[in-house]
Amino acid sequence: MAGRCFEDWTVGERIVHEIRRTVTETDNLLFTVMTHNPQPLHLDAEAARASEFGQILVNGTFTFSLMVGLSVADTTLGTLVANLGYDKLAMPAPVFIGDTLRAETEVHALKASRSRPEAGIVTFAHRMLNQRDETVCECLRTALVRRREAA
Repeated sequence: MAGRCFEDWTVGERIVHEIRRTVTETDNLLFTVMTHNPQPLHLDAEAARASEFGQILVNGTFTFSLMVGLSVADTTLGTLVANLGYDKLAMPAPVFIGDTLRAETEVHALKASRSRPEAGIVTFAHRMLNQRDETVCECLRTALVRRREAA
């Protein structure tokens, strides 16, 4: 099991996730059509070229999903009971096809679960950066995580 139990976390702990991912045209195209998003900025090269970006803009929900996905192996793989929510989602810079993305996580908060003594609540601050070290996505993820032993 790669993920950690509630007792294994400390507030302020930081993880630099090792897996990086270069975004491809296929990633953006498949994710965009799978989610029925007809935004021309993601699908139409001519419309995107005429925009302020001058090129296809990668679907922001793909970027968000990839950021969370890159964090899972080091955070909640095998220990997650449920994701309880995502807050303060921001995308301060665009992502383009060919960008290489990496993720970092900091433990933002820890709280015992009142309704589930076998689990605790961990709030992770996730951040996605591109190859120029620009933050392209960030959020807080609140996760219900197993304890080794009930409190």
